[in-house]
Amino acid sequence: MIFDSTLIHLIKSIHIATVVLSGMGFFVRGLWMMNQSALRNHPLVKIAPHVNDTLLLVSAITLAYLLKISPITHAWLAAKIIALILYILLGMVAFRFARKQSVRVMAWIAAMFTFAYIVNTAIHKQIWISHLV
Repeated sequence: MIFDSTLIHLIKSIHIATVVLSGMGFFVRGLWMMNQSALRNHPLVKIAPHVNDTLLLVSAITLAYLLKISPITHAWLAAKIIALILYILLGMVAFRFARKQSVRVMAWIAAMFTFAYIVNTAIHKQIWISHLV
């Protein structure tokens, strides 16, 4: 039993750390996009988010498995997954598909709000925003 709680704590810590890195990285890449910084094209900036987000997703799935929670029985988890899909799509518009800078910026802002919703939902385990993060 101690092994289980220690393992859960470790994976939760990894998950939280990768969430923080993902959010900070997305924010900074958005600033670079708006300033048209050459840093946004650095190979590490192109690869690191995918590595981090993969670790984030693996830790999330592992936590759900170990804690025996499912989006079918936990509405807040289903809401997080739906919001995550929206966040990914908005990020693709902001950094890849949109041609106009104004559309990129609006998609980036919407993605940042979606990220905040995901974090709020994870903290409070409620679908609707009832507390400020």
